[in-house]
Amino acid sequence: MLALEGLKVLDMSNLVPGALCTMILGDMGADVIKVEPVKPFPLDDVGFSPGGEERRRDAAFFALNRNKKSIALNLRAEQGQEIFQKLARNADVIVEGYRPGVVERLGVDYTTISELNPRVIYCSMSGYGQDGPYKLMPGHDINYISMAGILGLIGPPDGAPCVPLNLVADFAGVSLYGALGILLAYIAREKTGKGQYIDQAYLDGSIHLMTWFTHRFFQEGSVIKKGESWALGTYPYYGVFETKDGKYLSIGCLEPHFWKNLCTVLGKEEFIAEVWSMETTFEKPDPKHDEMRAFLKATFLTKTRDEWFDLLSRNDIPAGKLYSMDEVFEDPQVVHRKMVEEIDDPVCGKVKQVGVMPKLSDTPGSIRRLAPIHGEHTAEILHRYGYAEEQVGVFKKDGVVA
Repeated sequence: MLALEGLKVLDMSNLVPGALCTMILGDMGADVIKVEPVKPFPLDDVGFSPGGEERRRDAAFFALNRNKKSIALNLRAEQGQEIFQKLARNADVIVEGYRPGVVERLGVDYTTISELNPRVIYCSMSGYGQDGPYKLMPGHDINYISMAGILGLIGPPDGAPCVPLNLVADFAGVSLYGALGILLAYIAREKTGKGQYIDQAYLDGSIHLMTWFTHRFFQEGSVIKKGESWALGTYPYYGVFETKDGKYLSIGCLEPHFWKNLCTVLGKEEFIAEVWSMETTFEKPDPKHDEMRAFLKATFLTKTRDEWFDLLSRNDIPAGKLYSMDEVFEDPQVVHRKMVEEIDDPVCGKVKQVGVMPKLSDTPGSIRRLAPIHGEHTAEILHRYGYAEEQVGVFKKDGVVA
Protein backbone atom coordinates (compact mmCIF):
# COMPACT_ATOMS: atom_id res chain seq x y z
CA MET A 1 0.00 0.00 0.00
CA LEU A 2 1.14 3.52 -0.83
CA ALA A 3 0.28 6.45 1.45
CA LEU A 4 -1.47 8.52 -1.26
CA GLU A 5 -2.82 5.66 -3.33
CA GLY A 6 -6.02 6.71 -5.09
CA LEU A 7 -5.32 10.46 -4.87
CA LYS A 8 -5.91 12.01 -8.31
CA VAL A 9 -3.73 15.02 -9.19
CA LEU A 10 -3.80 17.32 -12.21
CA ASP A 11 -0.49 19.15 -12.59
CA MET A 12 -0.50 22.39 -14.58
CA SER A 13 2.55 23.78 -12.79
CA ASN A 14 4.92 23.17 -15.75
CA LEU A 15 8.13 24.52 -14.14
CA VAL A 16 10.48 22.51 -11.91
CA PRO A 17 9.26 23.73 -8.48
CA GLY A 18 5.77 22.44 -9.23
CA ALA A 19 7.23 19.31 -10.78
CA LEU A 20 9.08 18.47 -7.54
CA CYS A 21 5.93 19.07 -5.51
CA THR A 22 3.87 16.66 -7.62
CA MET A 23 6.78 14.21 -7.86
CA ILE A 24 6.62 13.86 -4.07
CA LEU A 25 2.89 13.16 -4.30
CA GLY A 26 3.44 10.72 -7.15
CA ASP A 27 6.21 8.87 -5.34
CA MET A 28 3.80 8.35 -2.45
CA GLY A 29 1.18 6.78 -4.70
CA ALA A 30 -0.85 9.65 -6.16
CA ASP A 31 -2.11 9.32 -9.75
CA VAL A 32 -0.51 12.41 -11.32
CA ILE A 33 -1.46 13.68 -14.77
CA LYS A 34 0.67 16.45 -16.27
CA VAL A 35 -1.50 18.81 -18.30
CA GLU A 36 0.89 20.29 -20.86
CA PRO A 37 0.63 22.64 -23.88
CA VAL A 38 -0.06 21.00 -27.24
CA LYS A 39 3.31 22.10 -28.59
CA PRO A 40 6.37 20.69 -26.80
CA PHE A 41 8.19 23.39 -24.87
CA PRO A 42 11.80 23.82 -26.13
CA LEU A 43 13.27 23.78 -22.60
CA ASP A 44 11.97 20.48 -21.30
CA ASP A 45 14.54 20.34 -18.49
CA VAL A 46 12.69 23.14 -16.69
CA GLY A 47 9.70 20.89 -16.02
CA PHE A 48 7.97 20.10 -19.31
CA SER A 49 8.02 16.65 -20.89
CA PRO A 50 10.34 16.37 -23.93
CA GLY A 51 8.65 15.85 -27.28
CA GLY A 52 9.18 12.89 -29.59
CA GLU A 53 9.95 9.22 -29.10
CA GLU A 54 13.61 9.95 -29.84
CA ARG A 55 13.70 11.87 -26.55
CA ARG A 56 12.60 8.85 -24.52
CA ARG A 57 15.96 8.54 -22.78
CA ASP A 58 15.99 12.24 -21.89
CA ALA A 59 12.56 11.85 -20.33
CA ALA A 60 13.58 8.71 -18.42
CA PHE A 61 16.36 10.48 -16.56
CA PHE A 62 14.24 13.53 -15.71
CA ALA A 63 13.24 12.33 -12.26
CA LEU A 64 10.96 15.27 -11.48
CA ASN A 65 8.36 13.86 -13.90
CA ARG A 66 8.52 10.24 -12.76
CA ASN A 67 5.34 8.47 -11.65
CA LYS A 68 3.30 10.79 -13.90
CA LYS A 69 1.39 10.62 -17.15
CA SER A 70 1.24 13.39 -19.75
CA ILE A 71 -1.71 14.79 -21.65
CA ALA A 72 -1.13 17.59 -24.17
CA LEU A 73 -4.15 19.88 -24.01
CA ASN A 74 -4.88 23.27 -25.57
CA LEU A 75 -6.47 25.22 -22.73
CA ARG A 76 -6.98 28.23 -24.99
CA ALA A 77 -9.50 26.24 -27.00
CA GLU A 78 -13.06 25.93 -25.68
CA GLN A 79 -13.03 22.16 -26.18
CA GLY A 80 -9.70 21.96 -24.35
CA GLN A 81 -11.22 23.76 -21.38
CA GLU A 82 -14.18 21.40 -21.46
CA ILE A 83 -11.86 18.39 -21.40
CA PHE A 84 -9.92 19.81 -18.48
CA GLN A 85 -13.10 20.50 -16.57
CA LYS A 86 -14.21 16.92 -17.15
CA LEU A 87 -10.92 15.67 -15.72
CA ALA A 88 -11.22 18.14 -12.85
CA ARG A 89 -14.64 16.85 -11.79
CA ASN A 90 -12.90 13.68 -10.67
CA ALA A 91 -9.68 15.24 -9.35
CA ASP A 92 -8.63 15.52 -5.73
CA VAL A 93 -5.82 18.02 -6.30
CA ILE A 94 -4.98 20.60 -8.97
CA VAL A 95 -1.62 22.36 -9.06
CA GLU A 96 -0.96 25.38 -11.30
CA GLY A 97 2.00 27.70 -11.74
CA TYR A 98 0.74 30.50 -13.98
CA ARG A 99 0.92 34.20 -13.22
CA PRO A 100 -2.16 35.45 -11.31
CA GLY A 101 -5.16 35.89 -13.59
CA VAL A 102 -4.14 33.42 -16.29
CA VAL A 103 -6.19 30.43 -15.09
CA GLU A 104 -9.25 32.68 -14.84
CA ARG A 105 -8.85 33.62 -18.49
CA LEU A 106 -8.48 29.95 -19.39
CA GLY A 107 -11.59 28.97 -17.46
CA VAL A 108 -9.73 26.51 -15.21
CA ASP A 109 -9.47 28.61 -12.03
CA TYR A 110 -10.44 27.53 -8.52
CA THR A 111 -13.81 29.31 -8.51
CA THR A 112 -14.86 27.62 -11.73
CA ILE A 113 -13.55 24.18 -10.81
CA SER A 114 -14.80 24.19 -7.21
CA GLU A 115 -18.35 24.74 -8.47
CA LEU A 116 -17.97 21.52 -10.45
CA ASN A 117 -16.05 19.71 -7.70
CA PRO A 118 -16.42 21.17 -4.17
CA ARG A 119 -13.93 18.61 -2.81
CA VAL A 120 -11.06 19.78 -5.00
CA ILE A 121 -7.85 21.05 -3.39
CA TYR A 122 -6.44 23.71 -5.68
CA CYS A 123 -2.85 24.93 -5.21
CA SER A 124 -1.60 28.02 -7.05
CA MET A 125 2.15 28.65 -7.12
CA SER A 126 3.18 32.20 -7.96
CA GLY A 127 6.08 34.53 -7.22
CA TYR A 128 4.40 37.00 -4.89
CA GLY A 129 0.97 35.48 -4.31
CA GLN A 130 -2.48 36.10 -5.77
CA ASP A 131 -2.87 39.56 -4.24
CA GLY A 132 -0.80 42.55 -3.19
CA PRO A 133 1.10 45.23 -5.14
CA TYR A 134 3.66 42.79 -6.60
CA LYS A 135 1.26 40.02 -7.64
CA LEU A 136 1.86 40.49 -11.39
CA MET A 137 5.61 40.99 -11.20
CA PRO A 138 7.76 38.30 -12.84
CA GLY A 139 10.58 36.76 -10.86
CA HIS A 140 12.92 33.88 -10.17
CA ASP A 141 14.58 32.36 -7.12
CA ILE A 142 17.27 35.05 -6.96
CA ASN A 143 14.61 37.77 -6.82
CA TYR A 144 12.55 36.12 -4.09
CA ILE A 145 15.50 35.37 -1.81
CA SER A 146 16.64 38.95 -2.31
CA MET A 147 13.27 40.26 -1.15
CA ALA A 148 13.19 37.77 1.74
CA GLY A 149 16.48 39.07 3.18
CA ILE A 150 18.29 35.81 2.49
CA LEU A 151 20.66 36.68 -0.35
CA GLY A 152 22.09 39.65 1.55
CA LEU A 153 23.30 37.30 4.29
CA ILE A 154 25.17 34.84 2.06
CA GLY A 155 28.83 35.47 1.37
CA PRO A 156 31.90 36.94 3.08
CA PRO A 157 31.34 39.97 5.33
CA ASP A 158 33.61 42.16 3.21
CA GLY A 159 32.42 41.03 -0.22
CA ALA A 160 29.42 40.87 -2.50
CA PRO A 161 26.59 38.39 -1.79
CA CYS A 162 27.10 34.90 -3.23
CA VAL A 163 24.29 33.64 -5.43
CA PRO A 164 23.34 30.11 -4.28
CA LEU A 165 21.61 27.38 -6.23
CA ASN A 166 17.87 27.94 -6.64
CA LEU A 167 17.09 25.66 -3.71
CA VAL A 168 15.54 28.14 -1.29
CA ALA A 169 12.60 29.86 -2.98
CA ASP A 170 12.04 27.33 -5.76
CA PHE A 171 12.39 23.99 -4.05
CA ALA A 172 11.85 24.76 -0.36
CA GLY A 173 9.68 27.87 -0.51
CA VAL A 174 7.26 26.47 -3.10
CA SER A 175 7.86 22.75 -3.76
CA LEU A 176 7.97 21.57 -0.14
CA TYR A 177 5.53 24.10 1.27
CA GLY A 178 3.23 23.35 -1.65
CA ALA A 179 3.27 19.63 -0.91
CA LEU A 180 2.76 20.36 2.79
CA GLY A 181 -0.18 22.65 2.07
CA ILE A 182 -1.81 20.06 -0.17
CA LEU A 183 -1.49 17.35 2.46
CA LEU A 184 -2.84 19.65 5.19
CA ALA A 185 -5.82 20.52 2.99
CA TYR A 186 -6.33 16.81 2.32
CA ILE A 187 -6.42 16.07 6.06
CA ALA A 188 -8.88 18.93 6.55
CA ARG A 189 -11.07 17.58 3.75
CA GLU A 190 -11.25 14.24 5.53
CA LYS A 191 -12.84 16.13 8.44
CA THR A 192 -15.02 18.64 6.58
CA GLY A 193 -15.70 16.92 3.28
CA LYS A 194 -14.76 20.11 1.46
CA GLY A 195 -11.70 21.13 -0.53
CA GLN A 196 -9.97 24.52 -0.41
CA TYR A 197 -7.64 26.93 -2.16
CA ILE A 198 -3.89 27.18 -1.45
CA ASP A 199 -2.18 30.45 -2.38
CA GLN A 200 1.51 29.49 -2.27
CA ALA A 201 3.99 32.27 -3.00
CA TYR A 202 7.73 31.85 -3.53
CA LEU A 203 8.39 34.98 -1.46
CA ASP A 204 6.15 33.87 1.41
CA GLY A 205 7.85 30.49 1.62
CA SER A 206 11.30 32.07 1.56
CA ILE A 207 10.42 34.46 4.39
CA HIS A 208 8.92 31.63 6.43
CA LEU A 209 12.19 29.71 6.11
CA MET A 210 13.86 32.68 7.83
CA THR A 211 11.72 32.32 10.97
CA TRP A 212 14.58 31.30 13.26
CA PHE A 213 16.78 34.15 12.02
CA THR A 214 14.12 36.82 12.63
CA HIS A 215 13.49 36.40 16.34
CA ARG A 216 16.16 38.89 17.44
CA PHE A 217 14.86 41.48 15.02
CA PHE A 218 11.32 41.22 16.35
CA GLN A 219 12.53 41.09 19.95
CA GLU A 220 15.23 43.76 19.92
CA GLY A 221 15.11 45.42 16.52
CA SER A 222 18.63 44.21 15.73
CA VAL A 223 19.30 43.60 12.04
CA ILE A 224 21.59 40.67 11.30
CA LYS A 225 24.25 41.28 8.65
CA LYS A 226 26.70 39.17 6.73
CA GLY A 227 29.34 37.79 9.09
CA GLU A 228 27.31 38.28 12.25
CA SER A 229 25.99 34.76 12.64
CA TRP A 230 27.81 31.51 13.30
CA ALA A 231 25.65 29.90 10.62
CA LEU A 232 27.15 32.06 7.88
CA GLY A 233 30.59 30.47 7.92
CA THR A 234 32.53 33.41 9.36
CA TYR A 235 33.50 31.78 12.66
CA PRO A 236 36.39 29.29 12.97
CA TYR A 237 34.32 26.55 14.55
CA TYR A 238 31.75 26.53 11.71
CA GLY A 239 33.25 26.80 8.27
CA VAL A 240 35.06 25.31 5.28
CA PHE A 241 38.78 24.58 5.06
CA GLU A 242 41.01 23.56 2.18
CA THR A 243 42.97 20.33 2.55
CA LYS A 244 46.28 19.01 1.24
CA ASP A 245 44.81 17.60 -1.98
CA GLY A 246 43.08 20.86 -2.94
CA LYS A 247 39.69 19.62 -1.76
CA TYR A 248 37.60 21.02 1.07
CA LEU A 249 36.28 19.90 4.44
CA SER A 250 33.43 21.42 6.44
CA ILE A 251 33.56 21.72 10.24
CA GLY A 252 30.53 22.34 12.47
CA CYS A 253 31.75 22.40 16.07
CA LEU A 254 29.06 24.67 17.52
CA GLU A 255 28.71 22.86 20.83
CA PRO A 256 31.60 23.19 23.34
CA HIS A 257 32.11 19.43 23.61
CA PHE A 258 32.58 19.10 19.85
CA TRP A 259 35.03 22.01 19.88
CA LYS A 260 36.87 20.31 22.73
CA ASN A 261 37.10 17.10 20.71
CA LEU A 262 38.51 18.97 17.71
CA CYS A 263 41.08 20.89 19.74
CA THR A 264 42.18 17.68 21.45
CA VAL A 265 42.63 15.80 18.16
CA LEU A 266 44.58 18.73 16.70
CA GLY A 267 46.77 19.05 19.81
CA LYS A 268 45.60 22.58 20.54
CA GLU A 269 44.07 22.16 23.99
CA GLU A 270 44.72 25.81 24.89
CA PHE A 271 41.85 26.75 22.55
CA ILE A 272 39.35 24.64 24.50
CA ALA A 273 38.84 27.34 27.14
CA GLU A 274 37.94 29.87 24.46
CA VAL A 275 34.24 29.03 24.66
CA TRP A 276 31.75 31.66 23.54
CA SER A 277 28.08 31.90 24.37
CA MET A 278 25.35 31.73 21.77
CA GLU A 279 24.39 35.31 22.68
CA THR A 280 27.73 36.82 21.68
CA THR A 281 28.25 34.96 18.43
CA PHE A 282 25.76 37.21 16.64
CA GLU A 283 27.38 40.45 17.77
CA LYS A 284 31.02 40.30 18.88
CA PRO A 285 33.41 37.67 17.51
CA ASP A 286 35.94 36.39 20.02
CA PRO A 287 39.22 38.34 19.68
CA LYS A 288 41.10 35.06 19.29
CA HIS A 289 39.05 33.97 16.28
CA ASP A 290 41.68 35.17 13.82
CA GLU A 291 44.34 33.13 15.58
CA MET A 292 42.10 30.06 15.69
CA ARG A 293 41.16 30.39 12.05
CA ALA A 294 44.78 30.76 10.96
CA PHE A 295 45.76 27.66 12.94
CA LEU A 296 42.91 25.59 11.49
CA LYS A 297 43.66 26.78 7.97
CA ALA A 298 47.32 25.77 8.23
CA THR A 299 46.61 22.49 10.01
CA PHE A 300 43.99 21.20 7.56
CA LEU A 301 46.48 21.67 4.73
CA THR A 302 48.64 18.89 6.22
CA LYS A 303 46.31 15.99 5.30
CA THR A 304 43.94 15.11 2.48
CA ARG A 305 40.21 15.68 2.77
CA ASP A 306 39.44 11.99 3.18
CA GLU A 307 42.20 11.48 5.73
CA TRP A 308 40.80 14.32 7.84
CA PHE A 309 37.25 13.02 7.51
CA ASP A 310 38.26 9.53 8.65
CA LEU A 311 40.16 10.93 11.64
CA LEU A 312 37.54 13.44 12.75
CA SER A 313 34.54 11.16 12.27
CA ARG A 314 36.19 8.57 14.54
CA ASN A 315 36.51 11.19 17.27
CA ASP A 316 32.93 12.44 17.42
CA ILE A 317 33.58 15.67 15.53
CA PRO A 318 31.01 17.11 13.06
CA ALA A 319 32.84 17.07 9.73
CA GLY A 320 31.78 16.73 6.14
CA LYS A 321 33.49 16.26 2.81
CA LEU A 322 32.64 18.85 0.15
CA TYR A 323 31.57 16.51 -2.61
CA SER A 324 31.27 16.96 -6.32
CA MET A 325 28.14 15.44 -7.85
CA ASP A 326 29.89 12.22 -8.90
CA GLU A 327 31.11 11.66 -5.34
CA VAL A 328 27.72 12.16 -3.67
CA PHE A 329 26.13 9.03 -5.08
CA GLU A 330 29.13 6.82 -4.34
CA ASP A 331 29.17 7.64 -0.65
CA PRO A 332 28.37 4.52 1.43
CA GLN A 333 25.84 6.37 3.61
CA VAL A 334 23.99 7.69 0.57
CA VAL A 335 23.96 4.24 -1.03
CA HIS A 336 22.84 2.58 2.21
CA ARG A 337 19.96 5.04 2.60
CA LYS A 338 18.84 4.31 -0.98
CA MET A 339 19.14 7.95 -1.99
CA VAL A 340 20.18 6.73 -5.40
CA GLU A 341 17.96 4.15 -7.09
CA GLU A 342 18.45 2.21 -10.30
CA ILE A 343 15.41 1.38 -12.40
CA ASP A 344 15.39 -1.21 -15.18
CA ASP A 345 13.60 0.12 -18.25
CA PRO A 346 12.95 -2.01 -21.38
CA VAL A 347 13.75 0.92 -23.67
CA CYS A 348 16.43 2.89 -21.81
CA GLY A 349 18.11 0.12 -19.84
CA LYS A 350 19.31 0.98 -16.35
CA VAL A 351 18.27 4.45 -15.22
CA LYS A 352 19.61 6.03 -12.02
CA GLN A 353 17.64 8.63 -10.13
CA VAL A 354 17.57 10.29 -6.73
CA GLY A 355 15.76 8.11 -4.23
CA VAL A 356 12.35 8.60 -2.63
CA MET A 357 11.67 10.93 0.29
CA PRO A 358 10.39 10.95 2.97
CA LYS A 359 11.18 7.48 4.32
CA LEU A 360 7.95 5.90 5.63
CA SER A 361 8.16 2.63 7.53
CA ASP A 362 4.78 1.09 6.64
CA THR A 363 3.72 2.83 3.42
CA PRO A 364 6.97 3.78 1.68
CA GLY A 365 6.94 5.54 -1.67
CA SER A 366 8.35 4.02 -4.83
CA ILE A 367 9.39 4.74 -8.41
CA ARG A 368 6.82 2.85 -10.44
CA ARG A 369 7.03 4.66 -13.76
CA LEU A 370 9.71 6.74 -15.48
CA ALA A 371 8.80 10.18 -16.80
CA PRO A 372 6.68 10.40 -19.96
CA ILE A 373 7.39 12.08 -23.25
CA HIS A 374 5.14 14.95 -24.29
CA GLY A 375 1.49 13.91 -24.62
CA GLU A 376 2.34 10.23 -24.28
CA HIS A 377 -0.90 9.38 -22.47
CA THR A 378 -3.28 11.79 -24.18
CA ALA A 379 -5.37 9.12 -25.89
CA GLU A 380 -5.29 6.79 -22.88
CA ILE A 381 -6.54 9.51 -20.54
CA LEU A 382 -9.25 10.68 -22.94
CA HIS A 383 -10.48 7.12 -23.35
CA ARG A 384 -10.55 6.74 -19.58
CA TYR A 385 -12.89 9.73 -19.36
CA GLY A 386 -15.28 8.42 -22.00
CA TYR A 387 -14.02 9.91 -25.26
CA ALA A 388 -14.21 7.53 -28.25
CA GLU A 389 -11.25 6.95 -30.58
CA GLU A 390 -12.97 8.86 -33.37
CA GLN A 391 -13.47 11.90 -31.15
CA VAL A 392 -9.83 11.80 -30.02
CA GLY A 393 -8.81 11.87 -33.67
CA VAL A 394 -10.94 14.94 -34.26
CA PHE A 395 -9.41 16.66 -31.22
CA LYS A 396 -5.94 15.98 -32.57
CA LYS A 397 -6.83 17.25 -36.04
CA ASP A 398 -8.28 20.46 -34.57
CA GLY A 399 -5.25 21.07 -32.33
CA VAL A 400 -7.21 20.58 -29.13
CA VAL A 401 -4.91 17.79 -27.98
CA ALA A 402 -1.60 16.31 -29.08
